[in-house]
Amino acid sequence: MSTRMRRTAVVLAAATVLPFALSACSDSGSDSSSSKDDKGSAASASASTSDDGMNDATGGAAADAPFGSACGTVPKSGAGSFDGMAKDPVATAASNNPALSTLVSAVKKAGLVDTLNNAQNITVFAPTNDAFAKIPKATLDKVLNDKAQLTKILTYHVVGQKLTPKDLEKGSFDTLEKSKVMTAGSGESYTVNDSAKVVCGNVKTSNANVYIIDSVLMPTS
Repeated sequence: MSTRMRRTAVVLAAATVLPFALSACSDSGSDSSSSKDDKGSAASASASTSDDGMNDATGGAAADAPFGSACGTVPKSGAGSFDGMAKDPVATAASNNPALSTLVSAVKKAGLVDTLNNAQNITVFAPTNDAFAKIPKATLDKVLNDKAQLTKILTYHVVGQKLTPKDLEKGSFDTLEKSKVMTAGSGESYTVNDSAKVVCGNVKTSNANVYIIDSVLMPTS
């Protein structure tokens, strides 16, 4: 074979092999880049999911937490704590809170323990002991011994639906006593009937949302 023919054969062989080599390199680079991109996307998605989960959890906890100046007096643990009350129906939960002992006594006198414990999805505006102490003793004793009047007053503190703080901003709600209770406020400051202040709100029991108030509500009729 002449020298010229040998050179031609080598050139043709190189021309045949080179495209395959270039193609292999291109495919390898593409796979590597794609793999990196996929990993980056997965990490980004994971981080986004994690961030959203943390935000939701934090935001949900903050939005759902009890609030108010009197919340600090609630026991940190046990049946009377926020976690403990959340496990019991409302009358039972209230009986474990020392600040509501007068209310609990009134509920028992009116025979409303089972009514409140068996009700579903209600809101209770719960007057503290200090709230009852604002009423002259002779008047309070008279009410406590008049079951019909006592029942009327106590059921006026109960709304037949669960109210969130947002609902209280400007609301009018039917009570179990059959007349309306009015609420107003924002943030962590709310009033009921323009007189009673919420001193510890958004307390959860197994069947109710509770707003502890500093005055006893009186039905107008």
